[in-house]
Amino acid sequence: MEVSLGTVFISEFAGTAMLVLLGCGVVANVALGKTKGNSGGFLMVNWGWGLAVFAGVYVAVQSGAHINPAVTFGIWANGGEEYAAGVAVTFASTLVYLCAQLLGGIVGAVFTWLAYKQHFDEEPDAANKLGVFSTGPAIRSYGWNFLTEVIGTFVLVFVILVFGGTPDKLGPLAVALLVVGIGASLGGPTGYAINPARDLGPRIAHAILPIRGKGPSDWAYAWVPIAGPIVGGVIAGFAATLMAIPAAA
Repeated sequence: MEVSLGTVFISEFAGTAMLVLLGCGVVANVALGKTKGNSGGFLMVNWGWGLAVFAGVYVAVQSGAHINPAVTFGIWANGGEEYAAGVAVTFASTLVYLCAQLLGGIVGAVFTWLAYKQHFDEEPDAANKLGVFSTGPAIRSYGWNFLTEVIGTFVLVFVILVFGGTPDKLGPLAVALLVVGIGASLGGPTGYAINPARDLGPRIAHAILPIRGKGPSDWAYAWVPIAGPIVGGVIAGFAATLMAIPAAA
C-alpha cells in the first residue's frame, strides 16, 4: 500500500517522539536525584535507548521507521528510489522526514520533562538536567568528538543497510540490540547521539522550557551531534553502494 507524505509526517513524528520520550526518560531516571533508577549506570542508559528505538520503530513502521535523519540521508546516499512504499526519494519527501523527526524530538523531550517535573525542580546540578536532553562529551575535543559520532553512526546505518534497507525490514528488536551494542562499545566518549533529531530536538526543548535552574544549552557543542551523524550516515550509504547493498523501501 502506498503511503502519502502526510502519513509519513505523522509516522515519523510519532515514532521519533516515542524514541525520545523513552530514551531521554531513561537518562532522567538515572541522572536526576530522588528517582527510583538514580545512579543506575551507563549500561542501563544503553538498554533504555535500545528499547526506545524498539518502540519508535514499531510506531513509525508506515514511513519505513527512519526516526533519524542519518538513516534518511544514508538511504539517499545509497541510491534508494523510495523511502517507503510510494514515497519517492525527492527533496520534498526528504524535507518531510527531517521536519517530522525534529518536531518529534522536541515533543518527546517536552513529555520527558513533564514526567520528571518534580525531579527537575529538585535537581541542583544544571549539567545533569541538560544531560537528560542532549549529549555531551566526556572529554571535550570537537574534532575527536565529531569523529566518534561519525564512526558510531556509520555502524548504525551501514548495518541497517546490510540487513535490507529501512529499519522495519531489519526488525525492531535487531535495531534495538544494535543501538545497545553501539552505546556499550562506542558511546563512552560522547554519549552516542548517532541521531541529529534525538539531540537537536531535545536541546531546543531544553532551551525553551521553563526548567528551574537549568543553565545554558551548550550550543557550542550542538553542531557535533548534528554534523557527525549526518556525515556518518552518508558515508555508510556510499559504502553500502560500493558493496552493491541496495536500500530497500
